Amino acid sequence: MTFRVRPARGSDFEVIYQMAKLTGGGFTNLPADRAMLVAKLARSDKSFAREGDEQAGDLYIFVLEDPKTELVRGTCQVFGKVGVVQPFFSYHLSSLTQSSPELGKTFHNQMLSLTTDLEGSSEVGGLFLHPELRSGGWGGLLARSRYLFIRHHRPRFGDRTLAELRGVLDDAGNSPFWDALAGRFFDLSFPEADNFNALHGTRFIADLMPRTPIYVALLDESATPVMGQPHPSGRAALRMLEEEGFVYDRYIDIFDGGPTVTSPTDRIRTVRESTYEKVLEVGEGGKQKVILATGKLSDFVACFARVKRIPRKGLCIDSEAARLLGVKPGDEVLAVSG
Repeated sequence: MTFRVRPARGSDFEVIYQMAKLTGGGFTNLPADRAMLVAKLARSDKSFAREGDEQAGDLYIFVLEDPKTELVRGTCQVFGKVGVVQPFFSYHLSSLTQSSPELGKTFHNQMLSLTTDLEGSSEVGGLFLHPELRSGGWGGLLARSRYLFIRHHRPRFGDRTLAELRGVLDDAGNSPFWDALAGRFFDLSFPEADNFNALHGTRFIADLMPRTPIYVALLDESATPVMGQPHPSGRAALRMLEEEGFVYDRYIDIFDGGPTVTSPTDRIRTVRESTYEKVLEVGEGGKQKVILATGKLSDFVACFARVKRIPRKGLCIDSEAARLLGVKPGDEVLAVSG
């Protein structure tokens, strides 16, 4: 079995919707809502079709597909620029040290500040792999294909890229962080607020939340252990992001307190290490496993390949990868070690 990554189409709606229902909630970029997914796919189509290379508020949705059966078993997303239509809010966790000579004591306090520091960044997110396929490296192919797409269309993306990971939820789908902080200012449960956010954005948070820093010590004890912690199902995704060079710089999600990780776009490992290579030969390939990508915008496709490198000349690639990519000797591909 082999898979390729390609742009999502309208005909992929039903399978993407079924995967969205498997996420377990709190997965804002992949909501289990038919109307919202239809709108996201339409926005993606428009982004792939847009003329010009400047950075904009695009959304690109991809799927992981078995081309023989046309079976889709994964999806992911890339946002060209966040904070275009509405402000992009995060909490930043900072420290404040205060001393009292009279008491002879020093106090170390943590504070949460509402910020739009990350506006203008690009974003990767919405990654979901079907539970039946969580082995074989397919999650890595799906995740890293996003960075090859960014590399291949670099002017469309910002100098910084971020990823928001879902925070810790209880068995009922509630967020201890939301209940301890924002839930006190809104007559909404976390699932209700998360759904409202997916429909309308985060502007309502800014309208009603206090703008002054919030002392963490004033929050319920249930909230502090989960701040900056990913949902258990997202730990593997966090590891993959860290392997790409993303770091946690104390930015957290304003809804569930999950970590936001960032990296300079050009320092993302796959972006930095990928190179354009010429296809010299199609046949048996070689022993080296790589990810290859080709095609502009809606023609973009990526897959694993077995290659043999000929220094300063190009690649000999296996025939199956050539078929998936639609390339022949003399064509150029974007390659990165798998």
